[in-house]
Amino acid sequence: MTNAHIEISIKGQWVTVPAVEIGGRSIVVTGRRLRVATVHDEDWLEDELDDPESCIRRLKACRSNGAKADVFTFAQKLPAETPKYSYRMEWNSIAAIRLTTFADWWEKLPKDTRKNTRRAAKRGVVVKFRELDDALIGGLVALNNDSPMRQGVPFAHFGKTVEEVRKDYSSFRDRSDFICAYLGDELIGLMKLVYCGKVAAIMQLLTKSRHYDKRPANVLITTAVERCAQRGISYVTYGRYRYGNKDNSSLIDFKDRNGFVEVLVPKYHVPLTLRGAVCLKLGLHRGLVGTLPSSVIRVGAALRAKWYSWRLRAGVAQW
Repeated sequence: MTNAHIEISIKGQWVTVPAVEIGGRSIVVTGRRLRVATVHDEDWLEDELDDPESCIRRLKACRSNGAKADVFTFAQKLPAETPKYSYRMEWNSIAAIRLTTFADWWEKLPKDTRKNTRRAAKRGVVVKFRELDDALIGGLVALNNDSPMRQGVPFAHFGKTVEEVRKDYSSFRDRSDFICAYLGDELIGLMKLVYCGKVAAIMQLLTKSRHYDKRPANVLITTAVERCAQRGISYVTYGRYRYGNKDNSSLIDFKDRNGFVEVLVPKYHVPLTLRGAVCLKLGLHRGLVGTLPSSVIRVGAALRAKWYSWRLRAGVAQW
């Protein structure tokens, strides 16, 4: 077991955090009041943690103040939906398409979704698979700068430089597809799809808001599902289906309309210290979105969006 520091991306920003190398995996430690250890890039790995007990023992024995954690969290990966361990467990809500054939997925979509996909082609949208070269990175910079706000909050990637964008998109390049939607020579949408064994995970799906009427997001998802069916992929995932108690959002509606369903996968929370045990008992590890009622979250999100919108109109440069 070796201690180190590595860079990770949190909400679009790169930060350096303590890390412990255990069994060939990097375990990173984040948080202030509650220090949580997680498997680095767990969502994008090809396999799940196979010996959690060894990690738990070594984390408990860790003497480094920086790498010392209160809670160790890890999850099973699809298709493993049945709990394997007796640790404290909660369900991880995954947005997933259970893929058998492309035709089966397509026929089950709502008529409006199929119409939107066809509309993209009729309005001149062309989909291409690209390598992450300088030309694509230039298009990604413009894509990031389409709007300073997305989904009612400041967009973390707005204003990033070419090198910052290159760094953001360079992970897992050997097993990723960059699926691009073009209108003429203009990049109006991109999906980064990472292959993790029998699962293909959407790491990024970004479109230009002023070309919403061209429905680039729909055609990108359709192209991704078709490619995954050709490769024999069993699941296409798109982040969380439900974030904590936030059970009603435009993103959930979008995922529903494109054939994603909620799949529950075991996620484990193991206390490493007394502080960790108390926080788990009180549910503090879930954060505000995991503890507040959904009605309060909806009101708070609406007020937050109005606040940021006002700041944007007022010309406030710094968020």
